[in-house]
Amino acid sequence: MAIPTTGTWTQISVSTTVTNGQCTVSFVSNARAGNWINVDDVEFTGGPTGNPGVPGGFMVGADFSTLKKNEDRGAVYRDAAGNQRDAVQLLRSAGVNYARLKVWVNPTDGYNDKSRVLAMAARAKAQGMRLLVDFHYSDTWADPGKQYKPRAWANYSVTQLRDAVYSHTYDVLNSLKAQGTTADMVQVGNEINDGMLWPEGRSNNWANLATFLTAGAQAVKAVDANTRVMLHLAEGGNNSQHRWWFDQATSRGVPFDVIGVSHYLYWHGSITSLRTNLNDLAARYQRPVVVVETAYGFTTAQNDHEPNIFNASLASAGGYPATAQGQADALRAVFDAVKAVPNGRGLGVFYWEPTWTAVSGSGWDPDDPSSGNGWENQAVFGYSGRALPALAVFGQV
Repeated sequence: MAIPTTGTWTQISVSTTVTNGQCTVSFVSNARAGNWINVDDVEFTGGPTGNPGVPGGFMVGADFSTLKKNEDRGAVYRDAAGNQRDAVQLLRSAGVNYARLKVWVNPTDGYNDKSRVLAMAARAKAQGMRLLVDFHYSDTWADPGKQYKPRAWANYSVTQLRDAVYSHTYDVLNSLKAQGTTADMVQVGNEINDGMLWPEGRSNNWANLATFLTAGAQAVKAVDANTRVMLHLAEGGNNSQHRWWFDQATSRGVPFDVIGVSHYLYWHGSITSLRTNLNDLAARYQRPVVVVETAYGFTTAQNDHEPNIFNASLASAGGYPATAQGQADALRAVFDAVKAVPNGRGLGVFYWEPTWTAVSGSGWDPDDPSSGNGWENQAVFGYSGRALPALAVFGQV
């Protein structure tokens, strides 16, 4: 793989299959005379064992929450040879063993609500995938910059909000169980660095936030005691913030089984910062960790009218070139960082929206049908719908 040019130390991770106990690693520099490459601290780490997709195996995940909306508006997906295929089948055959689906309460466009999640869960389970359900507790996007209450909950008291969290969580999960697609893992909130259900559940009022999180976790376990509860923060390299947040949660007795983080290299820091944080969180809280969102761009060119989120500036910040191979290498590095978490506590990695290609009418805003897609250059399918090298990385874990 190409080693990025940098004036500071950076971690490079590659994967290979070792046979007959032999493996040779070579470092090659084609720099001009007088320039140097410095290499230090080379480690070999074993990959996961066991059957992927079952407890004890490594989670190779994909969040394809927008897939149905894309398909309904004409998106097609092709394998690397150009053959048109069902997207979920393509992901599964590439090595994806876990689906992640977000849940909105009452979205304007009708996608990502309970009925849509039930249908997509059935497709994923039919392919032998396990299921992670991501509750946003909103009618639209919930992330560190916004945690809007559902319109129907706008005037609820704290007690009513607590009960609504429980009822909504229980209803969706019990419906999944009733159709034979029980959730294997559940996020109570999405990227809740600054809490959820603002303003009542903001992180400057941890008593309320703990109440809401506990209600959600209790609903998960009431449906199925074997379903694991995840708490999910963004900024996967921000150790000081994550320590503060999980200290608050644990001191208040919030029940959870798994720590989830988002880590986009171009926003959240280097692979080294991710690895340092994951190792610390796993040891400090004695819980397994998952990178539940990551992605990288294969180009900076646009394929619709919406400006791309991943641009030349972010490509520079991310440390990998904005090419199909750069995308694959960035994803492989995230996988390797999680696999290296000590004591088997690195559970897996999820790629965020690998199938969200640009088609008219499948934009980011559920309230605006004319909105576009700023993510199409981070899908793992190119602008012709053909699979990119990043898709193959899922099968190399």
